[in-house]
Amino acid sequence: MKITFAFALNNSGIFEKRHFGDSDKFAIYTFENSELKFIEDIPNTFKEIDEIQQHGSKKKGKAIIALLKEKEVSVLVSKQFGKNIKMVNQHFIPVIISEDKPGQVHDIMLKKIDWFEDELRNRNNDYMLFYIKNGILKMHVKKD
Repeated sequence: MKITFAFALNNSGIFEKRHFGDSDKFAIYTFENSELKFIEDIPNTFKEIDEIQQHGSKKKGKAIIALLKEKEVSVLVSKQFGKNIKMVNQHFIPVIISEDKPGQVHDIMLKKIDWFEDELRNRNNDYMLFYIKNGILKMHVKKD
C-alpha cells in the first residue's frame, strides 16, 4: 500500500508548535515497498488566508485540503492542529508528534506504518487522530 505523508515544517525544516495550516511548508514523503522517502517540499502559500478575520479559517482549510489531495496525501503530521481538524480528518489521518526533527519523525512513522495502513483500509473518512509521544494514542476527533 502506498501512503503519502505531509510534514508541517518551518523554513528551517523543523517542526514547530503551531497549527498544521500555519506551517511554512509541507514536506511530502511516500511510503512504498517498505521505504519512506522524501518527494518534495511545497510552500504553504495559504498560510495567511483570513487569519486577520478568523482563527481556524474554513477558506484556508479547504485550500490546503485541495492542495494536499492533489498530491495524494493520506497522513498529516504536525505538532498541533487547530479548529479545522474536524474538516481535516474527513480527508486525512491527523498525527500529532512531539519531536522537532523530521528524521526522528520519519523513523517513528516507519515503526507505526501498520497503524496507518489499518486506518486507511478500514475507514474512508472520519479518521482517528493519532497522538504519538512515548507510545501511540488513537482517538476520535470530537465533533461540536
